[in-house]
Amino acid sequence: MAQDNFWSAFVLLLLILDPFGNLPFFIAVMRKLPPKRRLLVALREIGIAYIVLLAFMFGGHGFLKLMSLSQPSIEVAGGVILLLVAIKMIFSTTSEIFGGDGGREPLIFPLAVPLLAGPSALATVLLLASRQPGEIWTWVGALSLAVAVAGSLLLMSETLLKWVGDSVMNAAEKLMGLILTAIAVNMLLSGIRSYFGL
Repeated sequence: MAQDNFWSAFVLLLLILDPFGNLPFFIAVMRKLPPKRRLLVALREIGIAYIVLLAFMFGGHGFLKLMSLSQPSIEVAGGVILLLVAIKMIFSTTSEIFGGDGGREPLIFPLAVPLLAGPSALATVLLLASRQPGEIWTWVGALSLAVAVAGSLLLMSETLLKWVGDSVMNAAEKLMGLILTAIAVNMLLSGIRSYFGL
């Protein structure tokens, strides 16, 4: 059961981190930096995003209690956010979602937050931790692996784009968006069922 939870959480988090959809924007930001700074900046921003997501995961349960928020309300809210992100993935590009940075070296914004640790990712780790707090280390493991995979793909961004081309990248993002849509709808329905006791 724990293994199933791990892999389902890993897939969900990887879809939300959306490394394929983020590649064009990531490349555009990195190209504005001196070549010798690119790797260091990329690793730093991925690390910051990971720390932010971990903080939300561990502080999520206390935050829900403090705000008197119920589990079904978080599930419905998370489902709505994921659905909006999925629609964006299907019908728009990352460059339309995030603006330019004026050529300055990014620090936290826009690569760490909101590109990687965006509202949908924060809502998801909050939901995972609040739904089954006893499985927290399963969620930490899934998050760690998802960030490692997404980060590795972003670090290989220019090479990947040369290998497969823009059209394949766009198709991959649309496919991830469709899968995420199904997950979002399922999350919404689960929250509604819990609220009404069905």
